[in-house]
Amino acid sequence: MATVRSAKRLVIKIGSSLLVDPGTGGLRAEWLASLAVDVADLRARGTDVILVSSGSIALGRGVLGLPATALTLEQSQAAAAVGQIRLARAYDEALAQRALVSAQVLVTLEDSADRRRYLNARATLEQLLRLGAVPIVNENDTVATDEIRYGDNDRMAAQVAVTAGADQLILLSDVDGFYSANPAEDAGAHRFDVIETITPEIEAMAGDAGSGLSKGGMKTKLMAARTATAGGCDMAITHGAVLHPVRALEEGAPATWFLAQGDPQQKRKAWIAAMKPKGRFTVDAGAAGALTRGSSLLPAGVAQVAGRFGRGDPVEMADETGHVLGQGLTRYDSQDAERIRRLRSDQIEAALGYPARGPLIHRDDMAI
Repeated sequence: MATVRSAKRLVIKIGSSLLVDPGTGGLRAEWLASLAVDVADLRARGTDVILVSSGSIALGRGVLGLPATALTLEQSQAAAAVGQIRLARAYDEALAQRALVSAQVLVTLEDSADRRRYLNARATLEQLLRLGAVPIVNENDTVATDEIRYGDNDRMAAQVAVTAGADQLILLSDVDGFYSANPAEDAGAHRFDVIETITPEIEAMAGDAGSGLSKGGMKTKLMAARTATAGGCDMAITHGAVLHPVRALEEGAPATWFLAQGDPQQKRKAWIAAMKPKGRFTVDAGAAGALTRGSSLLPAGVAQVAGRFGRGDPVEMADETGHVLGQGLTRYDSQDAERIRRLRSDQIEAALGYPARGPLIHRDDMAI
């Protein structure tokens, strides 16, 4: 069974009803401070942490005096614009008290649906974690329309977890797990400790459990679990209103764990391998050997570039006999790839007029 202590990279989703007091519309500062302590403890033992936080609209609507009823799109965007500043400042101050650096990352559904944006988001998160920062991810509600919105942060958190290659996702919620029925309406409802497979029977049990400032119901949490587990990420639903909610989960607080279907890196490579290639890099013997040993593909080892493709598209890699070695997501389009083939890394900027984005295909973005 999954445990938080085993996590190497952990995504924590925080709902609006936990972060914002429903009565006053103000920030629950003591709760946020306790979460910052939990994050610091995780980081101290080497776990990467990404926070996916709701709350910008809930904070902003109180400041602007907007009603507690449903808001129009324009009102939501205005509330988010005001609330995002306050939300970012609150996280920055809370984490700074624990000597941690925070970073705000605003995303929309398009950022995961488009491969180029997906690679940008993945690279940014990876770099922030490498530099020791704690990314705070939120939907970019100030500009997102209904067509490009996730619509709830449960599913967004699952997509962030898959994008970042996390092995665990925790949904801090106003419920302590997944129940066979709504416990507020059915006294006989029971909570599942572990769900290994999301069956049609499990799906039929998911009713609406949204409340107050939170949009996410149990159906959306189940959708998040499906995304996360398919990407190799364990997911937990637990009650988050207590102080030190992650510590409480570690110490045995009630929760439901959805178990991953494989390893996140293996799942990602299987996803890449299943794509239809849009081009080919023919590599020399030295590069072919390096690829089989787990190295990235550098421009210097590429003899030929074939096909028309954009940045983020799948491109197969073959040796000079035509044997396909694997494929990966290219960091350069076909025109730029042609310009830099056979060049050393320190020659790329002069050839393209902009700094190199690293290798043609990074080893994390390829399946051999």
